[in-house]
Amino acid sequence: MSAEDEVRKASEQFYAALNRMANGDAGPLAEVWSHSPTVTTMHPIGGREVGWDAVRGSFEQVAQLSSDGQIGLKDQRIQVVGDMAFEVAIEQGHLKISGHPVTLEHRVTNIYQRVSGAWKIVHHHTDLSAAMLEVLSRLQSPSGTAGA
Repeated sequence: MSAEDEVRKASEQFYAALNRMANGDAGPLAEVWSHSPTVTTMHPIGGREVGWDAVRGSFEQVAQLSSDGQIGLKDQRIQVVGDMAFEVAIEQGHLKISGHPVTLEHRVTNIYQRVSGAWKIVHHHTDLSAAMLEVLSRLQSPSGTAGA
């Protein structure tokens, strides 16, 4: 199997785990991420997390609010350089955040590193999602509903 095919397989595993997170279970993400203190993520809801503990915590928080999710890629491009690889694509799909439906379509960059012979994700970065931010804003309002 070529290195590009190995990274594609790692990406498929990441998105399978991300889909589990979008349905309330962030646990499988631990198997696809490096647990390094230098891993990072910049989610569609903003912010930046550094280190495995912060990254894991951010996914766990989203999982607590998420259900009925399905997230995938289109226009995927993978480039491998030694023990590092990056993937750029359009991440698209849907999920419910605290019961509120959200449609996703944004650019994504994922960086993978070969760790002890296995490709692990070390960085995940997406555009901000206006739809997700709007739902979270409504949830943070005193009444928890829009327009109230």
